[in-house]
Amino acid sequence: MRLPGRLSAAIEVLTDVETRKRPVSEALKAWGLNNRFAGAGDRAAIGNLVYDALRRRASHAALMGSDSPRALVLAVAVRDWHMDPAALSDSFTTDSHAPAPLTDEEKARAVGELPDTASGHVLADVPEWLAPSLQRAFDDNWVAEGQHMAGRPSLDLRTNTLKSQRDRVLKSLARFNPVETAISPVGVTMPAGPGDARTPNVTTDEGYLKGWFEVQDQGSQIVATLAGARPGEQVLDLCAGAGGKTLALAAAMGNKGQIFAYDSDRNRLAPIYDRLKRNGARNVQVRAPQPDALDDLVGKMDRVIIDAPCTGTGTWRRRPDTKWKLTPELLAQRTAEQSAILAEGQRYLKPGGTLVYITCSILPEENDEQVASFLAANPGFASIPPAQLWRAAFGVEPPLGVTTAGSGVALTPRLTGTDGFYFNALRHTE
Repeated sequence: MRLPGRLSAAIEVLTDVETRKRPVSEALKAWGLNNRFAGAGDRAAIGNLVYDALRRRASHAALMGSDSPRALVLAVAVRDWHMDPAALSDSFTTDSHAPAPLTDEEKARAVGELPDTASGHVLADVPEWLAPSLQRAFDDNWVAEGQHMAGRPSLDLRTNTLKSQRDRVLKSLARFNPVETAISPVGVTMPAGPGDARTPNVTTDEGYLKGWFEVQDQGSQIVATLAGARPGEQVLDLCAGAGGKTLALAAAMGNKGQIFAYDSDRNRLAPIYDRLKRNGARNVQVRAPQPDALDDLVGKMDRVIIDAPCTGTGTWRRRPDTKWKLTPELLAQRTAEQSAILAEGQRYLKPGGTLVYITCSILPEENDEQVASFLAANPGFASIPPAQLWRAAFGVEPPLGVTTAGSGVALTPRLTGTDGFYFNALRHTE
């Protein structure tokens, strides 16, 4: 397929997303099944167009004067992919699969610039109702944070130190030009490319099949390292999901001690079994959800890890469609769930143990404010100074702006080049 056909396909996929209210990933898969002539490069380019359109939907729509799928895709082609609008329009006339040629107004708007007086939420490419929350979290930097969250993410990998070393992983993937991550001592990254660049498929690599590495954002690696699990400890991973952080904890503990991996959702937990085998993680005991699954652990854990259910605002670069689907009601539901899980998690700690609270959110309601509510209700806990934890984990001072007013750690694309994560370690002082 040539570019005009790819643009037309992206418009079709976005229309499908809008009319059928289904996730982008499902719409892209359906388009691929219905258009089997399209090669892997075509599918990757169409996916890039669709995701780029949603990442900057607010500013694209404001510039084009419309949030229609056509307007968004044309804005991506000109604003993000740096196509000349006149030449682009001319190419449409010679391709039977192309959209209609650009109008004079579309050409003029596509090369325009948003004024500095544009609303902050438009410049930040975030829903308007979230602007006050982001201002509380990032003060005068909230627009810049939103803009960085509207970029493309890198592909990050975590070296599984139970089976390999980072140098071996770098060598195994040399054809993709990987580099070491800036913060994680075991991370490998491949920066996102421009335009129709394809993301490397590393899961077919021999190293992945042997368990040398896992796909894991550097931010997730950082918070897993900050969790501070040590060999010989008893650790409960209360919201283990598919096991990404569980595996990182097992490697940090050198397969010594015990990790109890639990999740209330069997479907989320299902992939963990195969991943544990591939990674050679032998100190993990999976607890399937049932009423008495964790009763024997009450008051016995050195460390309880809560990777809490959240809005996922920290993953907007990877799942930009969720940015525009988030509602105040869903945020309220998530904060209520987090409060309940924190109350549950502290029951399993022994005196002097550590409760680790993690979200993949950038919203204060789920982060500092959630921790403040927990501390107010549980005076026997206190946050461990985040700079102390950072120095212990990485041997350097934390980057500027990473520590929060509530003694937490906030990771973002702007601050750390990662997905958005929040971390707070609470010591059981009584």
